[in-house]
Amino acid sequence: MPDPRADALRSGYAPIAHAYREQLGNELAGKPLDRAFLAAFAERCRGLILDVGCGPGHVAKFLATCGANVEGVDLSPEMIAEARATFPEIPFRVGDMFALPYEAGSVAGIVAFYAIVHLRSDELAAPFAEFHRVLAPGGLAAIAFHVGSETVHVDELFGVPTNLDFRFHRVDAVLAALTGFVLEARLDRKPYPDVEHPSERTYLLVRRA
Repeated sequence: MPDPRADALRSGYAPIAHAYREQLGNELAGKPLDRAFLAAFAERCRGLILDVGCGPGHVAKFLATCGANVEGVDLSPEMIAEARATFPEIPFRVGDMFALPYEAGSVAGIVAFYAIVHLRSDELAAPFAEFHRVLAPGGLAAIAFHVGSETVHVDELFGVPTNLDFRFHRVDAVLAALTGFVLEARLDRKPYPDVEHPSERTYLLVRRA
């Protein structure tokens, strides 16, 4: 089943896609632990990696520089247009993580950096089941999210009007939703001052059982 809030999210990201790329397209330069986590992930995966919720494509680009075979997927056509214009050498496609446009068992890895930020914790089981479906046995998923229980609503982002809710998650709730996966590694970190939103982050590396 598609994400029930897909139309609202597309509407929320359409006006801010260009500003989002300009503001966050180089954010990994200031995040050494993120780069190390992604590089280790790319080294582990031998096959196609999906960057789910890829936004303007900067995570996919970093994975590609690590030698990964990567494709980006995002719900927003405007975000995909920004990604394609910036990184034309990488395949990007519009897609819903509740119904990924890939065959069962066809990918080696999934990176979902903040892709679950618009979902409630009790809604995570459905997209995680879709991750499980498209991953090959033993395939890996790297999932990053803001830690907490709050919801942050924004009426503007980067000076552009929009309407979006950003949801944080407790780590135990995310792990409980990962049915059929085995936890391989976990990284918790404090926010980087003056680089990102001041929230704690968790990164999970899980393997399809």
